[in-house]
Amino acid sequence: MLNHIVLMGRLTRDPELRYTQSQTPVASFSLAVDRDFGRGEEKQTDFIDCVAWRQTGEFVSKYFQTVSYTHLTLP
Repeated sequence: MLNHIVLMGRLTRDPELRYTQSQTPVASFSLAVDRDFGRGEEKQTDFIDCVAWRQTGEFVSKYFQTVSYTHLTLP
């Protein structure tokens, strides 16, 4: 089995939808994910740049917006 990633966080900006020269949709967005290490320690935030292609990219650009709480599962 390959690596499996699950991310839960908030979008830091609205997704940007572009098209390649062959008219393939590509959406780019950034996700802020909090890390909590336990008692007494401050939360840290990781900012992860994401790219979605084709129908997924169109879906993301249509329904996701800044500060939306999002759950991503990547195979």
